[in-house]
Amino acid sequence: MISRVGNNIKCFIHSILQIESFSKLNKPRKDFIVCVLWHIMSIKGKINFLQLGRFSSFGEQTFRNHFEKRFDFLAFNRQLINRVSKGERVVALDPSYIPKAGKSTYGKGKYWSGVAKAAKWGLDICGFAVVDLVNNTALHLNAWQTPPAAELAGKGLNLLTYYASLVTGNAAQFKEFSGYIVADAYFSKLPFVEAILSCGMHFISRLRDDSVLRYKYYGQPTGKKGRPKQFDGNVDIKNLDTRYFSLDLATEEVKIYSAVVFSKAFKRDIKLAVAIFFKDGKEIARKLYFSTDLELEGAKIVRYYRSRFQIEFLYRDAKQFTGLTTCQARSENKLDFHFNAALTAVNLAKHDWITSKYGTSKPFSMADYKTLYNNTLMLERFMCRFAIDPNTAKNQKIVKELLDYGKIAA
Repeated sequence: MISRVGNNIKCFIHSILQIESFSKLNKPRKDFIVCVLWHIMSIKGKINFLQLGRFSSFGEQTFRNHFEKRFDFLAFNRQLINRVSKGERVVALDPSYIPKAGKSTYGKGKYWSGVAKAAKWGLDICGFAVVDLVNNTALHLNAWQTPPAAELAGKGLNLLTYYASLVTGNAAQFKEFSGYIVADAYFSKLPFVEAILSCGMHFISRLRDDSVLRYKYYGQPTGKKGRPKQFDGNVDIKNLDTRYFSLDLATEEVKIYSAVVFSKAFKRDIKLAVAIFFKDGKEIARKLYFSTDLELEGAKIVRYYRSRFQIEFLYRDAKQFTGLTTCQARSENKLDFHFNAALTAVNLAKHDWITSKYGTSKPFSMADYKTLYNNTLMLERFMCRFAIDPNTAKNQKIVKELLDYGKIAA
């Protein structure tokens, strides 16, 4: 039973490494990938070179050497996601601040921290995830570390155009999962929207409450001289014109109205979805969502956007349980390997959860999986050293109790 928990994960990783994309990797490299992902999932506390060396059969220096070598986490996670997720999906992106001390670390700079609500010194990654709308969870695709400001300036890029270049450079891989990119309101700017559309994808996000939006004019030509009339007045969000807006969804908690309008900021038509939220029968808020796909239903626009928050939970789990913020490295390659390995470890736990949850309403808890894998790691060590057979009828029940020891929902 003990070996089955660990072997299921290890065999799954090995099966992905057998695909053609990893045919050039030799056996020691593949064994290392299995080892590092398993130990990131099972070691409690900080995940760094020192800790990995303490708990595994590889030494600390071996981890340092292997982290310097590039590994295609994007190909690995694409394969993982396709095996576990088949339903309705969107691609979400979100930058994340990584605290980091030291003067010689690659990419060190001042970046926005959502937790601190301020710009702080450290590192920044831009992560992409596939949001599985059926299981309501985010599965990591890949994270790219943001280069230092001087390097971006040398390439003629700012932070926003750099994030846009990641989308355009990897659009072919993203389209395997969805034709929609979802991001928060920070990305609702003309250069980013144009970049998304240029690679054949659609963008879904939120608008500012004071955005300038205009109704399209569908009437007959007036016959007067000059340019034909294009617009029929500005959109007043507090007083929606029912000649243009249609009701897409109505519940006790929310009403969603949608219409095709012209956005002055984007210089194009967009599909606007106005969500009016209620509590105890009283309106409490109105929020503006949009899509560049003019055919998408308003209710789906709101649903797709609100699913974006699952990527925040992905970062939270990686920071709390798989050591996303505890890397000892300073070089670009080692940092890239560490960030993606930490996020991929959460993917592997979610794979276990999704494949075992059918027919149940069991929620995902990374804390429980971390406890399970840590118990497995410890018990395997004890059973091996004391030469105890865990598969006897007497021991199986005890082993199961020990594997669940400390879990929130055992």
